[in-house]
Amino acid sequence: MIKRWSIGVALAVVAGLMLNIAASLVHPDVARLKRERPGTTAFMEYRERQWQSRGIRREIRQHWVPLARISPYAVKAVIIAEDDKFWGHEGFDFEAIQKALEKDLKERKFKRGGSTISQQLAKNLYLSPSKNPLRKIKEAILTWRLEHNLSKRRIIEIYLNVAEWGDGIFGIEAAARHYFAKAAADLTALEASRLAVVLPSPLRYDPVKGGRYVEGRAQTIYRIMVRRGIVIPEYEAMAQEPVPAGEEPAGPEELGPPAQGPEGRGGTGVGE
Repeated sequence: MIKRWSIGVALAVVAGLMLNIAASLVHPDVARLKRERPGTTAFMEYRERQWQSRGIRREIRQHWVPLARISPYAVKAVIIAEDDKFWGHEGFDFEAIQKALEKDLKERKFKRGGSTISQQLAKNLYLSPSKNPLRKIKEAILTWRLEHNLSKRRIIEIYLNVAEWGDGIFGIEAAARHYFAKAAADLTALEASRLAVVLPSPLRYDPVKGGRYVEGRAQTIYRIMVRRGIVIPEYEAMAQEPVPAGEEPAGPEELGPPAQGPEGRGGTGVGE
């Protein structure tokens, strides 16, 4: 009798898990994100619960901006730092996943995920930060649905607006205002690189006072952008100089050819 009861409980648990996973195939309605901004994300709610449990009074700081009002440098820096194959994959970087899995097996920890920006967006919007296998399966389903319902431009636009950049700081606009006292549209290449560096650990690192690690990684990302033709250092330097009264600042066309995308084509690369 006890054995039969145990089998019944086990089957019920398995059935419940399967239904939980299957629900991710239809819920939530990710297609609405084509035309609507997401509200408070699952990760924002997680942070709010943390603050409440610790008796901390704090509010989410977020200012939504369309992709057109985000510096192309910020878009490029985040993609280079987080998911350099973003424009080419369909939600998953299987080479990165394999390497992460090998490291997990070696260290006997379920720690690394080799996550793409699309996977991170799925997690931020809908899931908890836990790293259990069930959550990873749901993350994979939701990532697949995001990739098949939204354009790459929309995915990166939403991600940049909901990503965490500090305690209570969500989105590139709030981050740019907090750390650099400017709009996201006005971020320089090096400022964008510093912001991109801290994304994996925004509560641990500060893009302004982050020390040698942040500065070193930011310089690496910056050099990649220079090498790919995304950044013209001479224009960057002149753009940050004060403009004398009565003079117009020089545009990039006066200083050299337009920036090249990662693949060597002209343009910012946004939407490629």
